[in-house]
Amino acid sequence: MKIDGSVALVTGANRGLGFEFSRQLLGRGAAKVYGAVRDPDLLRDDRVVSVRLDVTDRGSIEAAAAIATDVTLLINNAGIMTGARVLGDEDQLRREIEVNYLGTVAVTRAFAPILAANGGGAVINVLSVLSWLTLPTTGGYSAAKAASWAATNALRHELHDNATKVLALHVAYMDTDMTKEVEAPKSAPGDVAAKALDGLEAGEQEVLADETSRHVKAALAGPPSNLYPTVA
Repeated sequence: MKIDGSVALVTGANRGLGFEFSRQLLGRGAAKVYGAVRDPDLLRDDRVVSVRLDVTDRGSIEAAAAIATDVTLLINNAGIMTGARVLGDEDQLRREIEVNYLGTVAVTRAFAPILAANGGGAVINVLSVLSWLTLPTTGGYSAAKAASWAATNALRHELHDNATKVLALHVAYMDTDMTKEVEAPKSAPGDVAAKALDGLEAGEQEVLADETSRHVKAALAGPPSNLYPTVA
């Protein structure tokens, strides 16, 4: 898909990776970028068209879709990480599923007919290396992202006849507010956005944005002890 001349909608566009996606899309010639956020006042780029959207509110999603009827590229970037463990707080587990999985599906469902009407276009789902790997404090997040990974694979089938391409972006820690308490190597959001958009224009179905993501995916072919040696 060519970004030049496209019309994109980015969820969670007010900061971090979403902000970089919006900025770089405009830099690559996108005709319009909608920044879909819960609070439009938080958008920092006047070139971005603000749209109020809460991925957990179906009415909000439908209202945004009624406004952004010219979209040809949907980037499902909005997400949360609560730190909930699988056997931890059930309310927090539900929040993870509502935002990171069901929210992504709901937004895609609303915009799939719009993409089809505008010739097909593409969807980028921002996933994570934690789609494939679970750390002691990421049980809820990893489960939700794993579900979103499965949904992304399913969407390739369901949107194929509409000429809509689906790209999965997997990345480890990025230098964003979500991971500000994490002490680990982090990628720059701008670098990750650039790799994802390069992959989109190259027709790729999946982008592994860092060495950690590439290593973990390769390790999935082996026994669980390769990824979880301390509990083997």
